[in-house]
Amino acid sequence: MFACSDSMETPVRTAIAATSADFTVENVEKALHQLYYDPNIENKNLAQKWLMQAQISPQAWQFCWVLLSPDKVPEIQYFGASALHIKISRYWGDIPAEQYDTLRSQLFSQIALFASGSKIVLTRLCVALASLALNTMPEAWPGAVTEMVQVFQEEGSTVDGRARCLALLELLTVLPEEFQTSRLPQYRRGQVRGALGREWASVYPLLQQLLRQADSPAPVKARALKCLSSWALLDVPLSESEGLLEAGFAALNDPELFDAAVEAIVNAISQPDSQRYLNTLLKLVPQVLQLQDQLREAVQNGDMETSHGICRIAVSLGENHSRALLEQVEHWQSFLALVNMIMFCTGIPGHYPVNETTSSLTLTFWYTLQDDIMSFEAEKQAVYLQVYRPVYFQLVDVLLHKAQFPSDEEYASWSSDEKEQFRIYRVDISDTLMYVYEMLGAELLSNLYDKLGRLLTNADQPTFWQHTEALLYGFQSIAETIDVNYSDVIPGLIGLIPRININNVQLADTVMFTIGALAEWLADHPVMLSSVLPLVLQALGNPDLSISSVSTLKKICRECRYDLPPYATNIVAVSQEVLIKQIHKWKTFCTICTLSSHPTSSSWKNWPKRRQTRLISWPSFTFWACCRTFTTLDITKQEEESGESAPPVKASPPQTGPNPVVVVLQQVFALIHTVLSKWLNDSQVVEAVCAIFEKSVKTLLHDFAPMVSQLSEMLGQMYSTIPQASALDLTRQMMHIFASETDHFSPIKSLFELVTSVTLTIFQQGPRDHPDIVDSFMQLQAQALKRKPDLFLSENLDVKAVFHCGVLSLKFPEAPTVKSTCLFFNVFVFGQTELLPHCVDVPPVGQVVQEHGKLLLLAVLEAIGGQSSRSLMDQFAEVLFSMNKHCFSLLTVWLKEALQTPGFPSSRVSDEQKDTFSQQILRERVNKRRVKDIVKEFTLVCRGLHGTEYAAEY
Repeated sequence: MFACSDSMETPVRTAIAATSADFTVENVEKALHQLYYDPNIENKNLAQKWLMQAQISPQAWQFCWVLLSPDKVPEIQYFGASALHIKISRYWGDIPAEQYDTLRSQLFSQIALFASGSKIVLTRLCVALASLALNTMPEAWPGAVTEMVQVFQEEGSTVDGRARCLALLELLTVLPEEFQTSRLPQYRRGQVRGALGREWASVYPLLQQLLRQADSPAPVKARALKCLSSWALLDVPLSESEGLLEAGFAALNDPELFDAAVEAIVNAISQPDSQRYLNTLLKLVPQVLQLQDQLREAVQNGDMETSHGICRIAVSLGENHSRALLEQVEHWQSFLALVNMIMFCTGIPGHYPVNETTSSLTLTFWYTLQDDIMSFEAEKQAVYLQVYRPVYFQLVDVLLHKAQFPSDEEYASWSSDEKEQFRIYRVDISDTLMYVYEMLGAELLSNLYDKLGRLLTNADQPTFWQHTEALLYGFQSIAETIDVNYSDVIPGLIGLIPRININNVQLADTVMFTIGALAEWLADHPVMLSSVLPLVLQALGNPDLSISSVSTLKKICRECRYDLPPYATNIVAVSQEVLIKQIHKWKTFCTICTLSSHPTSSSWKNWPKRRQTRLISWPSFTFWACCRTFTTLDITKQEEESGESAPPVKASPPQTGPNPVVVVLQQVFALIHTVLSKWLNDSQVVEAVCAIFEKSVKTLLHDFAPMVSQLSEMLGQMYSTIPQASALDLTRQMMHIFASETDHFSPIKSLFELVTSVTLTIFQQGPRDHPDIVDSFMQLQAQALKRKPDLFLSENLDVKAVFHCGVLSLKFPEAPTVKSTCLFFNVFVFGQTELLPHCVDVPPVGQVVQEHGKLLLLAVLEAIGGQSSRSLMDQFAEVLFSMNKHCFSLLTVWLKEALQTPGFPSSRVSDEQKDTFSQQILRERVNKRRVKDIVKEFTLVCRGLHGTEYAAEY
């Protein structure tokens, strides 16, 4: 394959320090050999890096043509073609205009040579010529496509006609694809798109001839269809593609052309602009309907590929143009037939995804059709509803049938991936049912209830549990998101649930989730709790129902908590039994905590000590999960942790005495402290403890005051033992609320000094492995300066060290860390805009700024010069703006000194450009937006990107 010795010295050994002299043909071939055949992954990576540098080097223009020599192997030829494409597409500005014609001729010649050669090399050469065409049309190369067609149709070539035809089709196919991914500036994209649209007149006759000729080989027809598919993405007018689409429909009968024909038809009819061509759309409907026999035959024969493809065509037509076709009232029967065809695809026999993969394609269509119907004015809407409401009732039956589980034996044979796909598929069906309810309303629930009632009185059907489960799943889907409190069928449903013979895990799970979905309704009808709560408590003891039973009990405890005292003893007894048996123990502990949060409950306090301390023996992950769920405690606020409004609950009596959540926290604090003493080195446990208290602080705000001192002490112990970002975040939360309160300043101050000292030690040891800690630390320092600057007056706080840590943090590659650090320096330099600079308020801060502010400026300039991502320039600009506004005289001196250094902050900027930048920055002490623009422009100059297309697209 490659001529090389085992002892050769490869160029990739010095990949990072490669010079232009290294990029020779010989070295490129050696590096490619190392990339493909060296078993050492490190050597492969080095080779790849070196080759990437070689591709963008000026020498690529020389070696790429040599690598394309016929005597080279395809791997080498491919690299040469790829290098050509990269140079043309990314470095077009380096090519003199007088060389355009020469380069074009060379590419035409190479494509002709490879027309009968390696397919992958031919494709890369076609992409390179396509890129050249996009960069030169319409000005320098008008009629580019026309010339391509003429060149490859000329007789006399040594390449046979079929190979030339396939090469031309490959070139015409990649041209629109290259346009979609090109880096053309926005103004050029419009020009080039227009030029390509005009060139369609040269492409259409060629494709029509190839597709209609009876003697055209199948590979040629397949390539022609792929070419049509590619050009369709350019929004070629649908009316100008009618003849080709007819040929595409005819090609669906040929197995060799089927996939290409489907793709071409779908792409053509999916373009948004196609709605303008109603006459063509109306002609397409009967052509699609004629595919029904082929569809049914494919389904009967188990031909999933064919049924899938035909379904794609029908759904694309219906989904993209449902409103336009609905409005053609005189053709309503044709469109209804199309809808019924899609209904057949939705209900295609088999279980998704094992026996069929088609039905999922149709779900979005039903959303779209319903939206279009409901968007008409009332009079038209009534007419359409009369026609399509029966269709949607049929859809519900079909979806519930598709949602049914297979037999236990069949389901057990499925892979875990298939089971997960089926679960997701059922979620999609659930969403569709919820959406359909908006059209069908209460009648849908009545329909489901009637079916369930008939099932439960006729339990002789062999698939009884699957039918029941599916109907309950339908109820659950609607009740989870729709307010069913006023439905007159819910009482009957609650009455039917205890009559269900629950002999299957999937059925039991759905029963639990259905009860959970009705928890809000139960809160308004507490008399019905006695009908379903025993089922939930019974399921609690089944490990297979862990998620559903505990989730449902938790919802009931939350929604119905003011009606639970009569049941509390029984709930706690069952939970204790489950805990002893070690069945989903962390979840039942959370249930106990939820009950204990009620002011009248003493469940937790009545637990025997041996059962409280049993928690200490749980594995750390179990305790972590327990604490994470415990953070949902919140009986004084009506908000979920997600930020969404929780369902309304009954008004509770006025609270007297301490907040009940604080009471619970105080009761479990000793337990948590004991657990920590055992697992203080376990990061998951520390994170879980911080999560529970952070949620509690956010929930209780100033009501958390009784626990500030003891939590501060415990938090200090945790952070001293195993520093984690979560502890810093909790410290910041406590500081935000309590730092300004005299009674709590002392423990907050001690905690702040401790975590600062520990973090400074981390910086001394090397902080690069802890970007999350550095991020949280910078946020904490900024919060301290804003909320309580007095903390920086402490003799125990090394302000200078904190400042230097911030300068070091500015050089981290992680964007969140850099953003937090910039925020810290904004506050450090000038504080809040309403206040005087903190360098005046807090002398140690002012002294550090005066003595070491130049280090900060140097770090900022290094970042602007190219050391940090361009996406962070706004943050660095804000730091510059802060320094200019509040330390102007110092900044004037520092800027002059810093920018006098040769090559700083970049070797690409001249002294004049640096001087201009300095003057622009110093002039802008009011307009922050202008400073950001100045910094962005200067960083482009520093990076050598100013005026490039890449910069314009960024």
